[in-house]
Amino acid sequence: MAWNEPGGNKNQDPWGNRGGNDGPPDLDEVFRKFQQKLGGLFGGGSGSGRNSSAGSFGIGIIIAIIVMVWMATGFYKIEEAERGVILQFGKHVETTQKGLHWHWPRPIENVIKVNVTERHQFPLKATMLTQDENIVDIEGSVQYQINDPLQYLFNVRFPENTLSQATESAVRQVIGRSTMDFVMTEGRDEIASRVKIQIQEIVDQYATGISVIEVNLQQANPPQPVRDAFQDVTQAREDKQRLINESEAYRNEVLPRARGQAARLREESDGYKQEVIAKAEGEAKRFTQMLTEYKKAPAVTRDRIYLDTVESVLSSTSKVVIDVKGGNNIMYLPLDKMINRDTGTIQAPGNMEIPERMRKPIQDITRSRDNLRTREAR
Repeated sequence: MAWNEPGGNKNQDPWGNRGGNDGPPDLDEVFRKFQQKLGGLFGGGSGSGRNSSAGSFGIGIIIAIIVMVWMATGFYKIEEAERGVILQFGKHVETTQKGLHWHWPRPIENVIKVNVTERHQFPLKATMLTQDENIVDIEGSVQYQINDPLQYLFNVRFPENTLSQATESAVRQVIGRSTMDFVMTEGRDEIASRVKIQIQEIVDQYATGISVIEVNLQQANPPQPVRDAFQDVTQAREDKQRLINESEAYRNEVLPRARGQAARLREESDGYKQEVIAKAEGEAKRFTQMLTEYKKAPAVTRDRIYLDTVESVLSSTSKVVIDVKGGNNIMYLPLDKMINRDTGTIQAPGNMEIPERMRKPIQDITRSRDNLRTREAR
């Protein structure tokens, strides 16, 4: 019976095959249709042989391009401050330095870039108990950098958290061994140095690959309820130190001056001593010489001593009173105006004339002094 005749099997095709979904599709036929489509895409002919060869050639080109692009993704560049950690299926195989490098692209290998010169910082804020059982609030910061990329990436899961906990532990240990006055005044730099050393020891024990650069303690204050009282104590301590410094400055100013005055007085006293001794020795020597002269000529020596004494007494005054023999009046001479300081002679000022009766006593005094000097010379 024909397939299209009445009563025939309507699900049967002209070639005797049954229609419907009785079995899976033919894979060869599906692949053949896919090749035909690719052949048409890349300009294949109508013949089945040509379509098959052209499709294979197009697939090869596509695969080659994909492989080249995939291989090109393996190039990477490492900066001078970075280190490249190469992982092959999750396992470390190489650490590269600066420059242009290539590795097997994903998913075979992967590169992790780690900056080993950049400084990282995290804040530090905690409340600590000091050795003298006082509470102090600490605020500061910690700076660090990565010195070993492998330890930083693989030894500890969260190295920053480890560093933060190590910092808090080190600060508690150092602050707990210090007094509050030391923490709040001159001990900040020393405490920061000790905390830095303690943190580095802890992170080295855990092999985190982190190097602590600097620890800064910016503030160290008592709790807020008692802060005013502590500030008053601190201000009093600063005033005390200021007064001590001022007193030391005054002492350093006064003591050298007093020492200089004392040295000057000692020098003056020594000079006066030498002067008095020399003068006494000179007077003694002059008296001895005068005694020798007196023994030779007693009258001349007496007159000389008398005249020298009178001259030394009257030399400090400019007024002279002369008692003239044979007269009842005492004459007053203003010698300060009459004495010529250049020649040493007595002259009357202006038109004033010296009376005749005064000239003789003055000449007698001058003549007596000259005769005495002549006799002494003889």
